[in-house]
Parts: sequence; C-alpha cells; structure tokens
Amino acid sequence: MEDIVVSFGRVLRRLRLEKEMSQERLALVAGVQRNTVVSLELGQKQPTLRTIAQLANALDMPVSELLRLVEKDLNT
Repeated sequence: MEDIVVSFGRVLRRLRLEKEMSQERLALVAGVQRNTVVSLELGQKQPTLRTIAQLANALDMPVSELLRLVEKDLNT
C-alpha cells in the first residue's frame, strides 16, 4: 500500500487543477502558506486535521469527500 501522505498530495493536486486554481490561490483561499500546499502536493508533509478541513473548504467539498478520494487513490 502506498503512503497515505503521497496519495493525499496526488489527490490535492488533481482537485486543485480541476478547479483551475494555482497553488498560490488555493493557499490564499484555504488560509495556509503556499509552501504548505507545495509540500503537501509533493508528499513531503503530513497535513493536520485543521489543514485538511481548510483545504476541503477551499475546494468546496466536505472533508469526508476529500478523504474518500484519498482512500480511493490508495486502493488503486
């Protein structure tokens, strides 16, 4: 099984691109630093629950949906 942090990053990047958002824009809307988004997308940093909630909100989706997509990615 692949690392969940890597899967989270892959899903985050895919969702961000689907919303046609730059890393900077996502960070601004989510209230996090741009380097946080970069590190998360690269699988270099593990997100906190607060950061997951902020990113899900910025992507206009429930936290449960974001985590479901990460779980789906892990299992493929």
